[in-house]
Amino acid sequence: MTVTAPNLRNRYLQDSIQTASPAKLLTMLYDRLVLDLVQGEEAIRAGEIENAHEKISHAQEILIELQVSLDVEAWSGAPGLANLYGYLITELIGANIAKDAERVAVCRGFVEPLRDAWREAAASAVAH
Repeated sequence: MTVTAPNLRNRYLQDSIQTASPAKLLTMLYDRLVLDLVQGEEAIRAGEIENAHEKISHAQEILIELQVSLDVEAWSGAPGLANLYGYLITELIGANIAKDAERVAVCRGFVEPLRDAWREAAASAVAH
């Protein structure tokens, strides 16, 4: 492999993912999910339909991964979280079809507090 900035960045990202704790991986997924939602919403508003589709579809893929990897037996709130993931996937499919930035924003409104909560939980787990 030729040493170039993109190759080094990709290698760093790959190494970061492979060595991250489960809590860190979860926060990384949520961070990317929020980023995709922000960029998808902005792309719709800018009329960049193909870019919007790409970002919203990627957000759906992340939500599907979160949903299928969730152990609904692990804690009492897990079934509710699984239902929320299902709702968000459905809403994003509709938002993507209709190119509705407001629906994407509503989804982001659910995801950002979850991301922040998981980030706090991961930070407190490291601190203890």
